[in-house]
Amino acid sequence: GNQYRKKVLALALVISFIAVAIEFIATTNPVFFAGKLLNGFMVGAVGTIMVSYIGEITPLALRGIFTCGVGVAYGIGPLVAFIVINYTGTVESRWAYRTVFCCHFGFAGVSAILWPFMPESPWWLVSKGKKDEALKSLGRLGHSGNEGRAKLALIERTLDEVKAETDGVTYLECFKKSNLRRTIISIMPLCIQSFSGIAFVASYFTYYLQLAGYSTSMSYQLQIAQPVLSIVGNLMAAAVIDKVGRRNLTFYGLAILTVFLLITGGLGTGTSQPMIKGTVAFILIYSWWYNVSIGSTAFSLLAEVSTSRLRAKTVAIGYASQNSINVMWQFVIPYMFNPDKANLGAKIAFIFGGLCLFSLAYLWLFQPETGGRSYEELDEMFAKGVPARKFKSYKTTVQLRNETSAQDGSH
Repeated sequence: GNQYRKKVLALALVISFIAVAIEFIATTNPVFFAGKLLNGFMVGAVGTIMVSYIGEITPLALRGIFTCGVGVAYGIGPLVAFIVINYTGTVESRWAYRTVFCCHFGFAGVSAILWPFMPESPWWLVSKGKKDEALKSLGRLGHSGNEGRAKLALIERTLDEVKAETDGVTYLECFKKSNLRRTIISIMPLCIQSFSGIAFVASYFTYYLQLAGYSTSMSYQLQIAQPVLSIVGNLMAAAVIDKVGRRNLTFYGLAILTVFLLITGGLGTGTSQPMIKGTVAFILIYSWWYNVSIGSTAFSLLAEVSTSRLRAKTVAIGYASQNSINVMWQFVIPYMFNPDKANLGAKIAFIFGGLCLFSLAYLWLFQPETGGRSYEELDEMFAKGVPARKFKSYKTTVQLRNETSAQDGSH
């Protein structure tokens, strides 16, 4: 993705059509698995490219809003799938599951239609020496004439400074010099997502409802409410992320989420109907609040903190780390949750609540505030080793220069 962003995205869409077609026609488990595996590569590629792309083409004032939109995309897909399954689940033919894959064709088709209208990232074009194309791309993004040329010069200067600090663009560079700190800060919020219990809530809610005594139809109807609440949470995060700040929304949001998890675990110790209903309610509340906080801010931080030349690679490392943790949970959670194993039920929330406490300690000590900062300012602050809790009050060279210009203009 670092070399051919739009071309890789186009290839991913082609692979998606092929993979979904394999899933659609599959009549054996091995063929179905092959389609799922192929589609998994596509999802990973698109996720890596789009976080970098959104962060680079959106104006500073809108960067937080649009990076939060990544979470909305992750909510719309499950919502459509759950609605379709709710109406086709009782069909006594292969169309009971094939209908869902038809929706996949729809998402990929819309993406393919919109692909030609996507401007290439000017940051990527400049990094490849394509200055004329970068200027045209800036024009499409609203930076025309002298403003576009000034923005282009700023991008060139920033990339030259970053190159002097971090020569080389291999994955190893993400773990060298000042890049190591930026890599860790970029990917940790994504990892904290996986440690906060979303793997259980997203994958086991319907199963938990059925074990708790809810009917199959009611279980799916409550499952539909989950992505709706998630999308509402994402939209709320987009509305407040710049006002509250990335660090505050992430830290205090996760603190509240931890309380919800501990309450859920406590209610899970009982077997009465009111306590069971209480766990269901708090799981739904979790789905909403998770996306108001770490479920949205992690994508903003991933897009903002990494250095320009290594952004695509850092995003890839972040997704790889998160997915590795999620794979681990897919093996571990059944042993903790299933009735014939540890049978923790909703008490599993205690485990995720405990992991959130460790995550809160990390966020308090190491997570900086990046809101309102341009990529040029962030590069300077990381190069100078500004402590995390001083990011918000630190005066960058750009700020000092602007203040000096304003003072000179007033005299």
